[in-house]
Amino acid sequence: MEACARPASRLLDCTPRRFDDEANRTAAPYRTAPYAPHRIAVSRCPEPATKGTHLRTPRPARRKLISVAAISATLLAGTATSLALAGPATAKVPAEQAAKTAAAAVAAPAERLIVGYKSGATEAKSNKAASADAEAKGKEAGESLDFQRRLGTGAALVDLGEQLSKADVADVVAEYQADPQVAYVVPDRLNKPQADPNDTEYSKQWDLFETTAGMRVPGAWDTATGSGVTVAVIDTGYVTHSDLAANIVAGYDFISDTAVSVDGNGRDSNPADPGDWYAAGECEQTTGSSSSWHGTHVAGTIAAVTNNSKGVAGIAYNAKISPLRVLGKCGGYDSDIIDAITWASGGSVSGVPANANVAKVINMSLGGGGACTTATQTAINNAVGRGTTVVVAAGNSNANAANYSPASCGNVISVAALNRTGAKASYSNFGSVVDIAAPGGQTSTGTANGILSTLNSGTQGPGSESYAYYQGTSMAAPHIAGLAALAKSANSALTPAQIESAIKTNSRALPGTCSGGCGAGLADAAKTVQAVSGSGGSTGGTTFTSSTAVSIPDAGSAVESSIAVSGRTGNAPSALQVGVDITHTYRGDLVIDLVAPDGTAYRLKSSGSDSADNVNTTYTVDASSETANGTWKLRVQDVASADTGRINSWKLTF
Repeated sequence: MEACARPASRLLDCTPRRFDDEANRTAAPYRTAPYAPHRIAVSRCPEPATKGTHLRTPRPARRKLISVAAISATLLAGTATSLALAGPATAKVPAEQAAKTAAAAVAAPAERLIVGYKSGATEAKSNKAASADAEAKGKEAGESLDFQRRLGTGAALVDLGEQLSKADVADVVAEYQADPQVAYVVPDRLNKPQADPNDTEYSKQWDLFETTAGMRVPGAWDTATGSGVTVAVIDTGYVTHSDLAANIVAGYDFISDTAVSVDGNGRDSNPADPGDWYAAGECEQTTGSSSSWHGTHVAGTIAAVTNNSKGVAGIAYNAKISPLRVLGKCGGYDSDIIDAITWASGGSVSGVPANANVAKVINMSLGGGGACTTATQTAINNAVGRGTTVVVAAGNSNANAANYSPASCGNVISVAALNRTGAKASYSNFGSVVDIAAPGGQTSTGTANGILSTLNSGTQGPGSESYAYYQGTSMAAPHIAGLAALAKSANSALTPAQIESAIKTNSRALPGTCSGGCGAGLADAAKTVQAVSGSGGSTGGTTFTSSTAVSIPDAGSAVESSIAVSGRTGNAPSALQVGVDITHTYRGDLVIDLVAPDGTAYRLKSSGSDSADNVNTTYTVDASSETANGTWKLRVQDVASADTGRINSWKLTF
């Protein structure tokens, strides 16, 4: 383990932590520090000028017979038939409540609905029956519904009488979803031609829109823009930029070592980036380096102000950025990064005020050599357990990401970088721990083949604002952080595990090659957002099922059914879904546990006086401390006499 070029009393046990770009790695040895960003500035663009806004008048409130509040749940949008309970594992939700929860997830302001009936339903064949059904359901929901016509697919088009709010639409949708003869119900959305943002440098952002290796971001903007989501950028801090300022909220400077912070003090509430430059001979480097303004470049990719006739467009351009400074001169310490992860996700850090801008997404475009430590993994697990999605860079050493941290940590989305042709960038790490790939650029093939974002012209301290092309997995990770913010904005009920699964499930095949593995493929923003908003695609969730029946003896020993899980990376999610189908004539007799591969048991159901038949439900378990791969077991015991049953099937959805 190398040591930083400082007295041992100031920086102890430092490890090389800089992910440098291909050019820097060729020209000079790694810059050594506890943690450092990875990038290269190769060109700066002049900044262009300002913005307009528009308002819309809200529809007046209407008197309703039924009012359904938006209910937070882990149910994916559009999924009415399986409910993941967000509360204690033993909680149960009545069918009517489940329908309302699902309705709140799929609903959107609309004038019409598209209703698909099951093939055996009378309403699927008879327009008269469909019309009568619409009228009846309208009365139940306090609205005037009218069957309009039959679509080519056989679905019914139902008019709502006028443009209804999301809450009003949810009431109507709940009525349909509670009907066992209805296969699906979705708003009849109004589509419009997609207009390019008017940002003057947008045409240079190939990473967002190009057919070959772009992430198809414009196709997501009709559905979500990141509104209501805060993204914490754990990085070098933030230098003021007019193309970002409107989307910046309070952050924090977590650097505790004044030699690293170089701003004259330790931790404080000011995350401003004073510059991370160093001279030749410092940071164990033979040559010096200008300030990177790395955190500002990353933040711009995620949430630069868009449609302001200026600069670049952000992926989640209505999201907010909370800059958390952990990297300074020569890098940053694990301990500071751990505190930043904790605070960003709503945890408590001694001596630091409570976070008023809790992040639902964390981006960490940083890292260094060595596997993930227990200390870092614990912080990540806790953050994910609080509902925060953690996105990290895979690293820039053209090596197996399993040997780098935090890329090798569980419960993160680890991101490899692609070049403009859709192949693995020459510098990008790879391997089985990589989850997904995104554009990271490769400037060695041309400056414009990098990722353009917000920057500063200062070589040491801040100068004038600018824009520049960088390359690196540091640039790839914020593409996925931005997409995670879009997904969360489209469906606020999504858990981190569901967001990760949706991004991976809806990715597309790499246009180019990636020897060693670049995850599920190239992320597709449009398809992912459509999926989580209930308008197409797959909501993801890799499912493992056991359909082998197991008899449950009366008042006997516990029985077990096993599922072998493979092909996962890292730990199980904090919202592992356990679907159970058990036949039993007195379910109060049953005690049900989920047993992890290491033998840890999670109680799903205790015995009680419930005289109803059968257990057919989905439990949600925080299994984030467990390795995902291995043999999981469902353990069931009948603890009282007179009734028997069997395990019909059960499943795990990661």
